[in-house]
Amino acid sequence: MITKVEFYKLLENKPLILDGATGSNLQKAGMPRGCCTEKWILEHPDTLIALQRQYVESGSQVIYAPTFQAQPIALQKVGLENDTEKINEQLVRLSRSVDSNVLVAGNLTTLAAFTDSYDENCFDSLVENYRRQIKGLLAGGADLLAAETLMYPTEAEAILTAAELEGADTVLYTFTMQPDGSLFSGRDAAPILGELEDAGAAAVGFNCVAADTMLPGLVSRLRRYVKGPLVCKPNAGNPVIGSDNLPHYPMLPAEFAAIQKSCCEIGASVLGGCCGTDPEFIRAMCHIF
Repeated sequence: MITKVEFYKLLENKPLILDGATGSNLQKAGMPRGCCTEKWILEHPDTLIALQRQYVESGSQVIYAPTFQAQPIALQKVGLENDTEKINEQLVRLSRSVDSNVLVAGNLTTLAAFTDSYDENCFDSLVENYRRQIKGLLAGGADLLAAETLMYPTEAEAILTAAELEGADTVLYTFTMQPDGSLFSGRDAAPILGELEDAGAAAVGFNCVAADTMLPGLVSRLRRYVKGPLVCKPNAGNPVIGSDNLPHYPMLPAEFAAIQKSCCEIGASVLGGCCGTDPEFIRAMCHIF
């Protein structure tokens, strides 16, 4: 795993470029909706490798291992909770095989869909849940960790605690939030990001927020609270539900890249894409920088 000093060095001259969406692109390649993504990928590794290779060729310097919901609480739904460490290790090694020159981030996320509440009584179980996942991510050789689509400060604190206990130094934290910078719980995200940074986060920011003309304003507001690297990993605009009842993102790569350029000029320095993006969005972004 790289140190925070090594991570900051990557940002000295230009923004660090992450990858884009994984799940939606795997569905386009044949992954059924509603399946256990991690299990499907291990059964169809070539599909994941092909997608991540395209991201690297497009300019991504960091690719996210497909471990989004590979925690025991989530894997329990498909009877795989006892294989948590093994699954995370295998998926990181799979992403590692894509290109030896690219960094691989072990991916963690919210457990809001699997946990009824985030009171103090469940904090220890959250920490243990994330510790088991992080053990596997580190065993697989993750260069850093990326906790994304977080919804509550408690789960970020649990990941921070779990990472410290497992010796993971470099962790990125991104919340999904409203365009005005509020979390879906109603709390203001900006001071929470500042507190996470003070507690040792390597970088903080947001993902799964629509890329539109309001996005630079969000970056500007968060920048007042965040002293270090700010992560900007938005969706390809606002989705439109099609006749197939699936979300479709009409934004074109060039428009997305222009918005990201504005965000970078205001202070975002770790850039990528979330829902609706693909390697062409990363290519367009890299062309600008």
